[in-house]
Amino acid sequence: MTDPQRKPFLYVVVCAAGIADDVGKLITAAQERNWDVGVIATPHALPFLDAPAIETQTGFQIRSAWRSPGDDRPLPPADAIAAVPATFNTVNKWAAGFADNLALATLCEAYGMGIPTAVLPYVNSALAAHPAYRRSISELREMGVSIGSYEPHLPKAGGGPDRFHWEEAIQLLAPHIRNQSV
Repeated sequence: MTDPQRKPFLYVVVCAAGIADDVGKLITAAQERNWDVGVIATPHALPFLDAPAIETQTGFQIRSAWRSPGDDRPLPPADAIAAVPATFNTVNKWAAGFADNLALATLCEAYGMGIPTAVLPYVNSALAAHPAYRRSISELREMGVSIGSYEPHLPKAGGGPDRFHWEEAIQLLAPHIRNQSV
């Protein structure tokens, strides 16, 4: 953080998962710790979200597409990024360096900019068993990304929102942000 008067700003990258509509829990946890929050959704995540509620809660429009040249930046620079919930597709593309949408480009760029980043994957056990996923998680760890503790759920069963701990993203990122506590 460069401006001591400014609250730390968290980008929350949301993927298309059945629990995505609970992202307000993470936003609330961050705001309770005096963080400002902006949401960047993968294009497929948009139908999973209550955009008006999220935009009211954060004070910022959800971003999902690149801005046009010359347009003002709609969000302040990120002090930290949380990819929550992160799907199999996003985890693998991110680790491989694909930046084919704004959410992935933001995650890929964070590494080069030294922005603290955490990920809470949300995948089923069949996808988590795939060798590419295991390699991708390992690659993200090597990049310094903090990985959440969520255990994959059974295929076709959903993960149960009570088993997903949104606030863990804040706990993983708090040590990297000055003047923040868990």
